[in-house]
Amino acid sequence: MTTKPAETDAALRPPPRPSVPGGRTVLDADIRLSGDLSSAGTVEILGEVAGDISAQTLIVGTEGLVKGSVSAETVEVRGTLEGKVSCLSFTLRSSAVVTVEVNYDVLIIESGAQIDGRFRRAGR
Repeated sequence: MTTKPAETDAALRPPPRPSVPGGRTVLDADIRLSGDLSSAGTVEILGEVAGDISAQTLIVGTEGLVKGSVSAETVEVRGTLEGKVSCLSFTLRSSAVVTVEVNYDVLIIESGAQIDGRFRRAGR
């Protein structure tokens, strides 16, 4: 009995993963990262990051801590953020604790957020 190797190999191989630009990356609570992070999609920080972050969207979770410069279209902070931020939309949830220098277009601050820093609207 003979089999065709090409057909057998193809049947056993998993289908190729589609290349999806701008996926979602979650750094869980047990992650401690020291270094720069770059993504074309969404990055959610539940642990700690010491370094610069560049992403489409950055979400700092309630227990998350980011120390460094951030460049993103959208930044939402529920945890702690220390550093410089350049973004289009900057949202501080009630649990946020920030010490920042931020350039933004849209600013949303919920009651209860703890803020220390300088806020500058882009174009001004």
